[in-house]
Amino acid sequence: MKKKLARRILAVSLSLMTLWAAVVTASSETLDAAVTAMKESTALPRQLLRWELGDFFSDTPLSPVTMLTLRQSPLLMAQRSGIAALRSHAAEEPEPADPAPAPPVEETPPAPAPTPVSTDPLTDGLQFLDNGIPPQTVHPTSESGYTVVNGVYIKNTSSHELDAGALSAMDFSARPGAEGPQVLIIHSHGSEAYAMPPGQEYVPTGDYRTDDDRCSVLRVGDEVASVLSAHGLSVLHDRTLHDVPSYNDSYSNSLAAMESYLADYPSITFILDIHRDAIADADGNQYKVISQEEPRAAQVSLVMGNAYDGWQDNLKLALAVQSHITESYPTLMRPLSVRGYRYNQHLTRGAMLVEIGAAGNSMDEALLAARIFANGLAETILGQ
Repeated sequence: MKKKLARRILAVSLSLMTLWAAVVTASSETLDAAVTAMKESTALPRQLLRWELGDFFSDTPLSPVTMLTLRQSPLLMAQRSGIAALRSHAAEEPEPADPAPAPPVEETPPAPAPTPVSTDPLTDGLQFLDNGIPPQTVHPTSESGYTVVNGVYIKNTSSHELDAGALSAMDFSARPGAEGPQVLIIHSHGSEAYAMPPGQEYVPTGDYRTDDDRCSVLRVGDEVASVLSAHGLSVLHDRTLHDVPSYNDSYSNSLAAMESYLADYPSITFILDIHRDAIADADGNQYKVISQEEPRAAQVSLVMGNAYDGWQDNLKLALAVQSHITESYPTLMRPLSVRGYRYNQHLTRGAMLVEIGAAGNSMDEALLAARIFANGLAETILGQ
């Protein structure tokens, strides 16, 4: 009985398989096409597997493998319809198109480094171009031939003896007044010029002299006036060429001008007669005098006369200024010179003859020296 039942089931199965094969290969014209169609058709095996899993009438699109996985967990099986809906929705969505290629990025070259800008007011606007003049630094290392007061070397060529002890107090009497002009800048030799670098030459009116105020001590006087004004001092700057047309009448002309200023402005206490020196060898070749501190400035020399009463007061002021500057710039100041002349310094107890650089110095070297000197002067007379 069992054998008959088995034979019937086998016969039915074979009949079904034969029917399935006939349906699948009905449109195939060759044997290869029929075999390919049978490989591609999985409808019957899939359905048989569903029946094996007990899923006889379901129209779910889940694959047999997915159904087999769900059968292993009652919790997953309970969400069969939701999973089928998600898979059906995913199947309907079109595949995303390939993203458009990103536009090429142009490489921007790095910005050039900014040109360094000087933040030091002492060197602002100065280039220090080489003017081809050989430098030297006047800086004594021995006290022989000098009177030394508080570290300041004094070269005394006058007939007066210097009392170093009396001068060491440097208790000068000149003080700026509260109202009106306080400082007068004047140039007994206003046409004195400097050695300009190539491309900045001037029209000469003599040996290292010119009436071009861009290249002469008049420009240096402007700088001193600017710095003193920045310290709150009231400054008058006389830019007259007192050495034109007659060099021999220079001090007479500047004296008349000073007296006129003092008559109009009795508040003036300090008078600066600004010059430049000239240093040459036996063949007339010029030298520049330069400090050793960086940046290197033209050296400064104070020239003090003592052929009048009260000259000690002016000398004490000069000593105080030079001593103060030397603390920060040890080689800026050349030895202080005392000579047996007046240099119009008898008019006030705040007078100095200031030589900024020499004929061989460049204008920028002189301007830097003027700024340093003017700062030191202002700090000294203002007690800063």
